Amino acid sequence: MATANYECLFLFDSNHYARDPGGVAATVQDMITNAGGEILVSRLWAEQRLAFPIDGHNKGTYWLVIFKLDTLKLKEINRTCQLNESLLRFLFTRLDARLVDALVAHAQEKVVVPIDQIERGVVGAAVGAEEEEEEEEVGTDEE
Repeated sequence: MATANYECLFLFDSNHYARDPGGVAATVQDMITNAGGEILVSRLWAEQRLAFPIDGHNKGTYWLVIFKLDTLKLKEINRTCQLNESLLRFLFTRLDARLVDALVAHAQEKVVVPIDQIERGVVGAAVGAEEEEEEEEVGTDEE
């Protein structure tokens, strides 16, 4: 059984979420854990007006989940999501293993290094290289 890291952004019907926020979020978490997945992060992302109506809804609640799961079980979760009436949309994305720790930290709002500066798993070299270039430019301007 090969496992992979996934990120999923769920779009809930805001009315369902407002009536029972814990219950709606728990259905997503239960769906993943019942399939044998391990949840790394599960949190409210945003609640906002939609760019266009979806099934007559103008407002939606976004919920972010990052998890590990057997790759063969993803179809099962996908089907369960399609049958869930609280979900308007959802999108599963397979994550690169090198980025999982940084994305989890970002989702938990514990970011030390901005995620756009992380390149090929070498954080220190990318940050240090930018600082050296800035120092050289400052030194040449003063002369």
